[in-house]
Amino acid sequence: MHTPFPLFLALKYLKPKRSVASVVTFVSIVGVMFGVAIVIIVRAVMTGFGDTWKGKILDFKPHITLVRGGEFRPIDNEMELCARLEQIPGVTAALPSIVARVLVEHNRRVLAPLLTGTDPGRLPHLMRQEYIVSGAFDLEGDAAIIGTGMARQLGLRVGDELLVYSPMNLVDKDEVYFPERLEVTGLYESGKYDYDSGYVITSLAVARDLMGMKKGGAYAIHLKTVDPQNMAVFNRVVRDVEALCPGYVAQTWLEIDRELFTAIATEKNMMVILLMFITIVAIFCVMNTLIVLTVQKTNEIGLLKALGFSSWQVMLTFVLHGWIQCFAGTLLGIAAALAVLRNLQNLVAFLGRCGVDVFQPSIYGLSEIPWRVVPSEIVIVAGMVVVFCTIASVFPAWRAARMDPVAALRKE
Repeated sequence: MHTPFPLFLALKYLKPKRSVASVVTFVSIVGVMFGVAIVIIVRAVMTGFGDTWKGKILDFKPHITLVRGGEFRPIDNEMELCARLEQIPGVTAALPSIVARVLVEHNRRVLAPLLTGTDPGRLPHLMRQEYIVSGAFDLEGDAAIIGTGMARQLGLRVGDELLVYSPMNLVDKDEVYFPERLEVTGLYESGKYDYDSGYVITSLAVARDLMGMKKGGAYAIHLKTVDPQNMAVFNRVVRDVEALCPGYVAQTWLEIDRELFTAIATEKNMMVILLMFITIVAIFCVMNTLIVLTVQKTNEIGLLKALGFSSWQVMLTFVLHGWIQCFAGTLLGIAAALAVLRNLQNLVAFLGRCGVDVFQPSIYGLSEIPWRVVPSEIVIVAGMVVVFCTIASVFPAWRAARMDPVAALRKE
C-alpha cells in the first residue's frame, strides 16, 4: 500500500538535517510536550485534592440531613423515625442529632464552634474511630470530643473541663440557661482545619439540656449512605427518604457544602485555562516551524506546482507536518505527565532536600500530594491541542499553497 504523497512529503520534511528548520521542529515538539504535561499534571493534582476533601467531608459529616420543613420544631419520634429510615436500601445509619452554635470557654479563651449532639451508641457511624488521636471514643455522661485545632487554641488536653454556654440565653429572655461543664474525653484529627477547630461533639442528652429541650427530641436526623459519590444510587436514596418522610426537607452533602465544591471546581478550571496559554505558546512554535519550512522549501513548492500538484495537496502537506509535530508532542506530554505523577512524591522529596519546600503535610493534613488522572480530561486536553495546532498550521500551509510556481522557481 503506497503512502499518500502529501503524507510522504510531510514525513520527509521531518528528517533531521543540519538546518534551522530541524532545530525549530525539535523545539516545537518539546514545547507542545511540556505544555500538555503541565496541564495534565495540574488537573490530576487538583482532582486528587478535590477527591480528598470530598472524602474527608463524607467521613466527618452526614450524607443527608433530614429536618422539619416550614417550622422550627423538634422531631419528637426521632428513634422510631431513625429505625424506619435505616430500612431504606442504601442507608447505613440514621442518627438523631442537635446542631447549634455555642460559646465555649477555657482559661478565659473563648470560641464559637458548632455543637453536635448525637446518640453515644451511634457515634461510630458519625465519625471514624481512627480519627481519635488522644483519649477515648466515648460520649457517656458530661463528655465532649473536640478537634486538635480547637484544643490548641484553647489550651485543652484530655481530661480538662470545657465550659459550654447555651445560645438559648440570647433567644429566651425569661429563662436563664446555665453553662455545662464537659470533660474532654477525646481529641480527633480529620485533616481539615475547619473541622478540627470548629466542632464540639457531645451526647444528645447534653445538647438537649443546652437547648432547653426538656421533653426530648432532636432537631435533625443525620443519615449515612453506602456510596454517596455514586450520584445515581445516592439520588435514589434521597427520593426514598423524602417519600418516607413527607413534610421533611432532605439536605444532601452536596447542597450543604456547595460553596466549597464550587470553589474547588472554579479554582481547577481557572488553573487549567491559565496553563493552556503555555500550550498555545507551544502551538505558535509549530506555526513558526512551518513558516521557516515554507521559506526554505520555496523552490520545491514551485517545482511541485509546476509538475501539476494541486494547491490542496501542497496545503495538506504542511498541515500534516504540523499535525505530526502536534501528535508527537501530545503523546510525549501524556507519557511525561504520567511518569511525573507516578514519581511525584520522590520529586517532592528531592526538591525538599534541595531547600524547595513545595508541600507541607502539616498544613494540608496529608502525608503526600494526592492525584488522580481522569482519562476523559486527557482526551479533552489532547483534543484542544489538536484543534489549536490545526488552526496554527492553516495559515503557513495556505501561504505555501498560494505561491506562484514561476516566481517560486526564480527565487534563489
